[in-house]
Amino acid sequence: MLAAGAVFAMISCQDARQKSSEETPAEKPNIVVIMTDDHAIQAISSYGSELVETPHLDELADEGMLFNQATVTNSICAPSRAVLLTGKYSHLNGVATNKARFDSSQMTFPKVLQDGGYQTAIIGKWHLKSQPTGFDHWNILPGQGHYYNPDFIKEGKDTSYQGYVTNIITRLSKKWIKSRESEKPFMLMMHHKAPHRNWMPALSLLESFEKRKFPVPETFYDSYEGRPHLENQKLTVARHLDYQYDLKMPCDTCPVAPINSWAPYYYNLAMERMTKDQKERWFDGYEDDIEAFRDTTLDGRALAEWKYQRYMEDYLRCIVSVDKSIGRLMDYLESAGLDENTLVVYTSDQGFFLGEHGLFDKRYMYEESFRTPLIMKYPGVIPSGDKSNQLVQNLDLAPTLLDFAGVNIPGSMQGRSMRPLLTGSGENSWRDAVYYHFSEKGWGVASHYGIRTQRYKLIHFYDPVDQWELYDLKQDPLEMNNLYDQPAYQAKIKHLKKRLKELQEKYRDPIIK
Repeated sequence: MLAAGAVFAMISCQDARQKSSEETPAEKPNIVVIMTDDHAIQAISSYGSELVETPHLDELADEGMLFNQATVTNSICAPSRAVLLTGKYSHLNGVATNKARFDSSQMTFPKVLQDGGYQTAIIGKWHLKSQPTGFDHWNILPGQGHYYNPDFIKEGKDTSYQGYVTNIITRLSKKWIKSRESEKPFMLMMHHKAPHRNWMPALSLLESFEKRKFPVPETFYDSYEGRPHLENQKLTVARHLDYQYDLKMPCDTCPVAPINSWAPYYYNLAMERMTKDQKERWFDGYEDDIEAFRDTTLDGRALAEWKYQRYMEDYLRCIVSVDKSIGRLMDYLESAGLDENTLVVYTSDQGFFLGEHGLFDKRYMYEESFRTPLIMKYPGVIPSGDKSNQLVQNLDLAPTLLDFAGVNIPGSMQGRSMRPLLTGSGENSWRDAVYYHFSEKGWGVASHYGIRTQRYKLIHFYDPVDQWELYDLKQDPLEMNNLYDQPAYQAKIKHLKKRLKELQEKYRDPIIK
């Protein structure tokens, strides 16, 4: 139990957060929240990536603030979206896994903004099963959505559009901004499907990256020594990418991993959505890859690295489309005279493995999956070109946006407004640790929770295994050496476990072990 003084401090802090931390300008800012699905920071050049150039994201970072230590509370799609909306951990907002249905009657930051005079809209990926509420306009992809000629649900009515989904979402977003009531401030959530699996690129980009040879990550051939639970996962590039669905090779005789038994059906479904012209251009774009695959017999490391190359080409092609989308939207805001009074947020629902530890996908509390891109721009308020190393989470976005909008932050929100960090005040009082909890079943990933400080990370894998891991991120940023059993670290482990329990109590997580 927390001491009485600590409880009083929490209540006082909660009350204080119900008021914005600074005076809000007379003119409320417009807000644009751009979210992609599974965008790894390793694929953003302003984060130091050498894999791809993202000039429009880089420009956004140059004109605003980039967060180096932004993380998620639960690295899986639907839960991250529910955290963004509610400012609450998964166990409290009711969406701890992708199978859960979001209760749209609960408090969300779009509802608070509506009450504060904002027009609100969400366009693109929703992925929360229930219908959106708190939005004056919504036009969403059902489920995961499709890359080509996608269906949408527009305010409860089924519709569809011809073309590539990233371009469609961008076009619909610009159209809504143009048609809104101009005398009111607006908040738009532009949520892309890309670069979610199965990484289907735009037709215009099918030949990009063909001449690039991507070296495999340093940890690609990780043996998982000291982390035996990893031997049970089914998310490796070498063994678990599907030849047709993921790698785009039309091979009816290729082996299908049991975990991908669904993949052939969904590959054919994606192909059937294409028009005749689209399909012809698609196979023309992959012709050289297909011919090389048919003419070559690969196995072992050569096959694993060929799969990695194919994976990276299509993943990064999707990233390029997203970056172009951001450029088009930012150009529109400028041409419409909206750029100076618009707070723009770019983030992803989580990070992603690009071959690190031999993996694709997310879920784990390891850095590639746990960290997420976060860039924020607000001219005249957020200094240009700043970077923050503070420990922020997607939990903090809802209260931050409400703070900038000058409306009260509900006391039920568990995150903190990042406004002091963004405007250059209050950094010394920021948090020293973040809490994570992943509980979804499947893909051989054990449920786990943990704590991360600036230097250390302690993780407890608790179902169906019981294993602890400790990493010194300063000495071992690639997280290869589990220090949990090392005598020299037992005092540090004891301290971290104490802090871990405190965070579980603070965030009212019932899984306290």
